[in-house]
Order: sequence, then structure tokens, then C-alpha cells
Amino acid sequence: MADHFDALETRTPAQREAELLRALPAQVAHAQRSSAAYQQVLAGVDAAGIDSRSALARLPVVRKHELLERQRAAIGRDPFGGFSAIVRGPAMPHVFSSPGPIYEPEGAARDYWRAGRAMFAAGFRAGDLVHNAFSYHMTPGAFIMESGAHAVGCSVFPAGVGQTEQQLQAIAELRPDGYAGTPSFLRILLEKAEEAKADVSSLKKALTGGEALPPSLRDWFAQRGVDVYQSYATADLGLIAYETAAREGLVIDEGVIVEIVRPGTGEPVAEGEVGEVVVTTLNPDYPLVRFGTGDLSAVLPGTCRTGRTNMRIKGWLGRADQTTKVRGMFVHPGQVADIARRFPEVVRARLVVSGEMANDAMTLRVEARTRPEGLDARIAEAIRDVTKLRGDVELLDPGSLPNDGKVIEDARSYR
Repeated sequence: MADHFDALETRTPAQREAELLRALPAQVAHAQRSSAAYQQVLAGVDAAGIDSRSALARLPVVRKHELLERQRAAIGRDPFGGFSAIVRGPAMPHVFSSPGPIYEPEGAARDYWRAGRAMFAAGFRAGDLVHNAFSYHMTPGAFIMESGAHAVGCSVFPAGVGQTEQQLQAIAELRPDGYAGTPSFLRILLEKAEEAKADVSSLKKALTGGEALPPSLRDWFAQRGVDVYQSYATADLGLIAYETAAREGLVIDEGVIVEIVRPGTGEPVAEGEVGEVVVTTLNPDYPLVRFGTGDLSAVLPGTCRTGRTNMRIKGWLGRADQTTKVRGMFVHPGQVADIARRFPEVVRARLVVSGEMANDAMTLRVEARTRPEGLDARIAEAIRDVTKLRGDVELLDPGSLPNDGKVIEDARSYR
């Protein structure tokens, strides 16, 4: 157990899958019973039958724009838009606001955001002092890290952002063991420390989030004696995945069920194919079922060399919302998927928008298993039917399109 946060991380994949799917029907039923929004979203769904990934994949995906719309419609009555299963008071210690604004509740459970596993995997241990440089203002980032640090047994210095000189003084005098925050602010601190000749040598490890951590920046930190790890969390879901010492993608957290779906749809893609991260959380306080994060990633084969056996993803690979305006009209990834579904010959499709502003051209590049005569013309007709716009069709062999999660590619010139 000394090498892992808890025994859940080292379950056999079969045991984990069985236990997650055993818990899933009860969570769906709880969402229907305790969340006014899911009473509508999952109306008519037999929760007892949602006991497999294929059954889960038939449920609708709730995306952030829908959460925001429901919150805006219910503002003044229910700031959470009917998604929260708890109410203000002892069961809800904090309420947070993310850009939108979207409001998120925090439940009272210990390590509510489940960040303890990420902190432990980054090397934090009981007795460490964590310099927490996430913002303590409105958003939950700092509280996500703080609750995880407390779950490991750490003390926390609530540094927040800004006031660099005071932060450097606190690091020099308090001698924290590690840092939590964005990688960009950690770089600012270390650069300012070099300029001011401030002693920040106690910082040996860091858990970062909220931004990408390119290999070049990780190497820059390593050259200064700081071992930096990534976490992937959202204000809606808490921790989704975290990096380990293996440095091979991110391990999925034990409290969520993750699917990778084709952008604009709820259809799971094959292992290794890039798609949108869709998460079902087993959190009873905020029971989000098939919540679309809007982030792109892909499943990695195999399991982590550290002994953690859960599924792994590549990390953040971009945004899934590729909605594009063409000739004054919005075209959505879901419309591309709708066109593709009409033809059994089609494997994948990608809409390329080219030309210059005010002179747009659309080409649907289609991977087709077979190419019966007239297929391109029938697809072109479907493009007009679905999007109300004209577009060319280019038929390709399966495997020709890049595996980057793009359903709509904006290749226009904006000069």
C-alpha cells in the first residue's frame, strides 16, 4: 500500500469493471430521483438496465452548454439548474463559479474532489507542506488541490496567485516540500527566484493542472530540481485522471467512468482513436451522467507500470467543440455525424472548410468501405439536407484521415 493511495488503484481490470457497472444502475436511479434535470434528461430510462457500457452509451450526453442553459433558465430559483442532489447548508460547504458563469456545488465528503490519488502519485506524503498557488477566488481549483493534500496528510499554505515577492518570501521561510498550481505560474516563481536570488530549493515536486505541460517545460523544471506531474480535473467532475511516475499518459481516477466518443455525438470510438472525453461520476452529491467535457483525448493500450491498473488516456489533445460558421450558418460536428450515419459504407467523415472569408467552400472527406456508383452524389445531397449548404465530397480509403479527433477542420485563410 505504500506505493499507492488506496487498494482501488490496483484492482484487476475485470474486478474494477464489474464493480463500476454494478454501481452504475444505482447512480442512474439516484440521478433520476434526486436531480430535477436528470428527471427530464433520463425520462423513461429504466435505470436497472443501465448495467453495461453499451447501455450507458445509449443515454444522451449532457454538455456544458446545456448545463449553462438550464442554470440560466432557473436562476433565482435553482442556481445549479436542477443538477445538484444536495442543498445549501452543512451538506454544501462551498459554492463555486466558473466562467459562464456556471455554478458548482461542493459536497461535505472528505476529499470530495478525489484529488488525493493525484497528490499521492506526484510524490506528496503525510507531513509535507504544499504551497498551493491555485486561485482561492470563486473557482474551485485551489480547493480541489487542498482537499487532495489533506487526504494525503499534508498541510497547505494557501498562496493563491500574484504577490510574487511575498510568495517567494514564504517559500524561503516556510520551506514547503512541493507546489500545486498552474505550470506557468510555477515558472514565474522560479524565474523570479533566480533573479532575486531567493531560496526556493525546498520545492522538489509539483502537481499542476489547468494548463498543458509540454515536455520542454517539464525538462526546464527538472533542470531546476522540481519533479512536475500533471492532473486533469474539472470544476464539474473533480479529478478525472492523473499522471504517475511512469510518465505514460494519465491514469483514470477510480470514482468515474470515462468514455471517448466521436465529437458531436455520444458514440464511443475504438481504442486509440481521438474523441471527446465523456464522464459519468459516481459522486452522489452532483450525479453527472455522461457529462461531455469538451476535451479531446484517446485511450492508451495496457496498464501503468506503477501497478495502477485503471484505463489510461493520452492527456489533453484539444477541444471537441468544432462548431464553425460557414456562409453565415453554423455547422456542428453532430451534423457531420448525422450525414455519416445515413450511409453504411462510411467509416469516418471530416468536413474541411476552405477558401477565404466570405468565399467559403466545404468538402466532406469520407472514408468509405466500398464505393458504389453515385455514393458521392447521394452524400452531397445529404450535406444539403442536413446543413442547408452545398458541399463537395471526396471519397477516401479507410484509415486515410488523421487520428486527431477533428470532425470539422477550418482551413480558411484569414489574411
